[in-house]
Amino acid sequence: MDRETRDQYVLVIQAKDMVGQMGGLSGTTSVTVMLTDVNDNPPRFAHKSYQYTVLESLPVQSVVARIKAADADIGSNAEMDYRIMDGDSPGMFNITTDEDTQEGVIILQKPLDFETRSGFALRIEATNRNIDSNFLSLGPFSDTTSVKVAVEDVNEPPIFSAPLSKMMVSEDAKVGTSIGRVSAHDPDTSNSAIRYSIDRNTDLERFFNVDALSGIISTAKPLDREANSIHNLTIFAIESLNPNQIGKGIALITVLDVNDNAPVFAIDYETILCENSMPGQVRPRDTSVVSIAFFRLFFSLSKLP
Repeated sequence: MDRETRDQYVLVIQAKDMVGQMGGLSGTTSVTVMLTDVNDNPPRFAHKSYQYTVLESLPVQSVVARIKAADADIGSNAEMDYRIMDGDSPGMFNITTDEDTQEGVIILQKPLDFETRSGFALRIEATNRNIDSNFLSLGPFSDTTSVKVAVEDVNEPPIFSAPLSKMMVSEDAKVGTSIGRVSAHDPDTSNSAIRYSIDRNTDLERFFNVDALSGIISTAKPLDREANSIHNLTIFAIESLNPNQIGKGIALITVLDVNDNAPVFAIDYETILCENSMPGQVRPRDTSVVSIAFFRLFFSLSKLP
């Protein structure tokens, strides 16, 4: 019998007395025979190859594709495991089994980059999870297929060669002094030209300028380290072909000190000197304040009538 062809039979059973001779009485009943399943069918892919297309911006851990091997059995006999047997980029993808649908779910493990690689090839195997040793002669209870994943280009914003550029400039630098240079490029195959600008929200007083073509940052106003010793500028890199594509970098500019401030006493000092003080005599520090207060009181009292 083959459950996959016919899973039940209905029989009509008749019982006769008098050993079935003429004139005897009889009765009938129905008997339904249900066939239980055994794992006698291996999984089979409908196609020997599959092809899918994904955007290079697809986030890591996203589902790339779902494939399924058909198994004529049911229940636990139809459960299967999938695995990537080999591929041209190990670790880029993983495959798991959807326990509800028994599909193989291909998941992205690493970021895609069209400019680095535009396609991948995988060889995937589906194997029955519960193999019955009584039917090994019908095997193998597995099947393989090839999966090709094509990566589609996405227009990406410019990328700075150094996301954080540290620069230094003396506080006495003249206006127009070059401090350093930022650099960005278009990661797409179009390789669009880049124009640079400063986010003025990070340079409200416009101390600096950036050359739109070269990315050279220069001073636009005199600097004062004592007023602001560090300037944190956001630099925009804008594609000429598509101004909506904007990359961002940081220029951290440290202003170096020069000796441009004379020393200044923090307070005005006052003391009293006795007329009989000897040359080189120094009044003790801890008594000076008390002495000053005493003499002030003495002179005040001496003026009273």
